[in-house]
Amino acid sequence: MNMGKKHSIVFLLLIALITILVACEKLLPGIPGGDTILDGPVDGLSPEQKKMFLRGDAAFNNEIFTDASGLGPLFVANSCGSCHAGDGKGHPFTTLTRFGQSDTTSNQFLHLGGPQLQNRGVIGIQPEKIPAGAAFTSFTPPANTGLGFLEAVSDATLLALSDENDSNNDGISGRPNWISVPQYAAFRPSTISRNGKYIGRFGKKAAVYDLLQQTVNAYNQDMGVNSTYEHINTYNGQEADPEVTNLTVQNVVFYLQTLKAPIQRDQNNQDVVDGRQIFMSVKCGSCHVPQLQTGSYPVEPIANKTFSPFSDFLLHDMGAGLNDGYTEGTALPAEWRTPPLWGLGLSKKSQGGKYFLLHDGRARTIEEAIILHGGEALQSKNNFQQLPGADKTKLLKFLESL
Repeated sequence: MNMGKKHSIVFLLLIALITILVACEKLLPGIPGGDTILDGPVDGLSPEQKKMFLRGDAAFNNEIFTDASGLGPLFVANSCGSCHAGDGKGHPFTTLTRFGQSDTTSNQFLHLGGPQLQNRGVIGIQPEKIPAGAAFTSFTPPANTGLGFLEAVSDATLLALSDENDSNNDGISGRPNWISVPQYAAFRPSTISRNGKYIGRFGKKAAVYDLLQQTVNAYNQDMGVNSTYEHINTYNGQEADPEVTNLTVQNVVFYLQTLKAPIQRDQNNQDVVDGRQIFMSVKCGSCHVPQLQTGSYPVEPIANKTFSPFSDFLLHDMGAGLNDGYTEGTALPAEWRTPPLWGLGLSKKSQGGKYFLLHDGRARTIEEAIILHGGEALQSKNNFQQLPGADKTKLLKFLESL
């Protein structure tokens, strides 16, 4: 074979290779934009913090417990990620049931498995049932993103937003849920107490103090997995050996603390811009506060930052229609923590392509969720219903962009 022929063959092979590579590039999915996904770390983490984030990510999303590795014997799920696909909202199949009583005298059913119903058991163990006389409600697992920003908001900021006695006569009387905290709680800087109680900010009724308590509760109550923080067996109420290490718990806590905040999409679209103004004009922003400020925080990229959760993280009376008869801490049956709206438009991605909104997933559209508002939100709901059709569409488009 002469040199000219060799060069021709090489040239043709190169052309073929380039063609294949170009074709594959067109076929393969591109990297999703940061505003289309909920997971991923905040910007500005150090190399060591990134490693800790990845360790927490692996423990949260990849570790699946079995009875041999500590699952149960009573449980709801066998992994963290099974209830929070892509760090997003849960689906009705992952809904949690909590039970107790309708007054605030503290849960009287703890000796019968409360507050979390563990509806699954390992082989040979019967799942729990709701005891006779107990009030109960369903909770759809929330999205995980941006939780560190919430943890970093000062107690003073939340108290400044509260108006328990509606002193300004606007019909809105948000208030904190004052709760007892576990012995292992790592108190926030400048934490505020009242009669030995502290401000809760996590959970549907703001009955959890911080992300450490949230993580420990999830291991113990959702998976029946014990740690040194919470080492009471949920099956028999006896002390049990730790089944997950402190390091793993801390890695998961750090992972939750440093998940990025959802990024709004189509921010410059005129309908979205108009929709935000309409959202504020009908007074939705009275509870779904657009912006908050973090204070001091151990993770520097989260400290002293302005963020946009669209929530005041306070309890509000939502009316008889959302009264499930169940209390947590001082939260009455019709009182619910204002859920953050950021990431709302991405909820369907983790919920099987459909919306399941409100605390128990009963609302199947954003508009239906608005219509089900009552109590302190009744006037805002009425304002929404009275909007011209075009303005309703713009407001809903704005909410879809969050």
